Amino acid sequence: MAEGELEVQQRAWFLVQCKAGETERAFENLARQNYECFMPQIEQEKIRKGKRVRLLEPLFPGYLFIHLDQLADNWRPIRSTRGVSRLVSFGGLPLAVSNDLIADLQKRCQNVVIELGFNAGDRVRVTDGAFSELEAVFESYDGQERVIILLDFLQRQQRVTIPISGLKKLD
Repeated sequence: MAEGELEVQQRAWFLVQCKAGETERAFENLARQNYECFMPQIEQEKIRKGKRVRLLEPLFPGYLFIHLDQLADNWRPIRSTRGVSRLVSFGGLPLAVSNDLIADLQKRCQNVVIELGFNAGDRVRVTDGAFSELEAVFESYDGQERVIILLDFLQRQQRVTIPISGLKKLD
């Protein structure tokens, strides 16, 4: 077996339990630390402000999958990552999830585009509300469902807080 093949076989998917309501935060923070994560999502119809809207929501609320090398990756930062509660373990050891299960979930979710993770300085477009269709610059998150953006008007950049659902990242 070639050395590269051995490394691939040492990598496995594990289940991460997230803190209540912080699955997306955990996903974003793990991704920022360069961990490969997978959060299967489904499209749900909800009523928001009296309107029917379609939203992407985690298929397994409170859980996501992380792809780790059992020997080479540093597992320590995972537990202290914001939004993460713990790695799901049995008998004190994290148990790998079947690669076939993950491949099947990824195949079923491949048509779903996950637009997670805005970074400071990203160009965005407001898609809803009073500032609809205006371009802005993403500044930061303000809780789990709101963001702070910088809009150019009156020849100055103005800070505005809007729902994250009303924002789209520009290419």
